[in-house]
Amino acid sequence: MTDFSVLDLVPVREGESLTSAFAAARDLAVAAENAGCKRFWVAEHHAMEGIAGGATSVVLAHIGNATSRIRIGSGGIMLPNHSPFQIAEQFGTLDALFPGRIDLGLGRAPGAGPELQRALRKDLHRAAEMFPHDVTELRALFAGEAEVRATPGAGADPQMWVLGSSLFGAQLAARLGLPYAFASHFAPDHLDNALMLYRRDFQPSEACEKPHAMAAMNLFAAETEEEAQTLASSQLQAFVALRTGRPGRLKPPIAGYRESLPPQAQAMLSHIGQASAIGTPGQVAETVKQFIARTQADEIVFAGPTFDPQKRIRSLEMTMDAVAA
Repeated sequence: MTDFSVLDLVPVREGESLTSAFAAARDLAVAAENAGCKRFWVAEHHAMEGIAGGATSVVLAHIGNATSRIRIGSGGIMLPNHSPFQIAEQFGTLDALFPGRIDLGLGRAPGAGPELQRALRKDLHRAAEMFPHDVTELRALFAGEAEVRATPGAGADPQMWVLGSSLFGAQLAARLGLPYAFASHFAPDHLDNALMLYRRDFQPSEACEKPHAMAAMNLFAAETEEEAQTLASSQLQAFVALRTGRPGRLKPPIAGYRESLPPQAQAMLSHIGQASAIGTPGQVAETVKQFIARTQADEIVFAGPTFDPQKRIRSLEMTMDAVAA
């Protein structure tokens, strides 16, 4: 049976505040828990006006205090931005506050230009090369087997994941015997090959006896297909703004937005949006079913910000009802 989860970037909407963004993330997490979702993940981004999840562990504490059952975690922590010791302390703290509920998804993409590298006091490209070593060190810190004992951290048991959008992460997750999540919601090109490689080369570990794969989808469900397409247009505008070097806050939806773009931009959106379910609850459920049949994913994680937070909650609730049926 496939499980369903939610990935949230904690979007900051045009004309609204950071406070309202964190409140919307909390409300979405509560709705996801009530709808029967397995996990609620927050992604780390920095120096982006429209994304408020940079202090990921702090946001997760906020989410944890508002929920009681759903697993919460990072989708992901970009480990090159940090020392493994710092992350062991942060997620050891979360594990103590919310025992048995913490996931630690790890990515190696620094996603940073020279200015952010200077702000973080890191050579992020060199740090990215150390990613496999740092993941191993982080496991040792949680096991209490590192040179320095992390307190909190040592003895903590967050579920560690490797995240990826290429074959590298699949290879590492397989070698270390960790669950693997693929970012197909914005980088679908290597999805099938990455999952094949991960399952083929997986080496069982104490943490994970057999391969466990998650794939991400964009989700926008509404009463009509036209309404769902309009709902999705806020994210489409964000994709276009990012690809043209003009990222900003999440904008209100625009009916017919995709059709208003030049062919090159439409092609770009069609390409990066291959793993998307947009339409009525029935249409979305069928798309999700086909995606599961293609990927054989153990879990699907739904991404997709909406300008009206309540419409994302309603989209998720309708979808969960439809896939259950």
